[in-house]
Amino acid sequence: MSDSFTKDPSARLDYSWDWSAWLAEVADTISSATVTVPTGLTAVGSPIVGDTIVTQRVSGGTVDAVYSVVCQIVTGGGLIDERSIYLTIKER
Repeated sequence: MSDSFTKDPSARLDYSWDWSAWLAEVADTISSATVTVPTGLTAVGSPIVGDTIVTQRVSGGTVDAVYSVVCQIVTGGGLIDERSIYLTIKER
């Protein structure tokens, strides 16, 4: 799964973090997730937590800017980890 995406500033799209490999390594499950978006982007609604994937809908952005969107999870066993994806904003 890629961690860099190109997004149009007018698009409202879903972005996902796949935790399956890491969760299998630690033999754990996702208990909760938080997604943090920087100023300039908007998180639309709350993150959706599936068995091993967290998805967040994102809108906005300024053309030619690159944003880091961070997903942090807490597992049932109390572990905490986070991953970032990078959104480059371009007119498409």
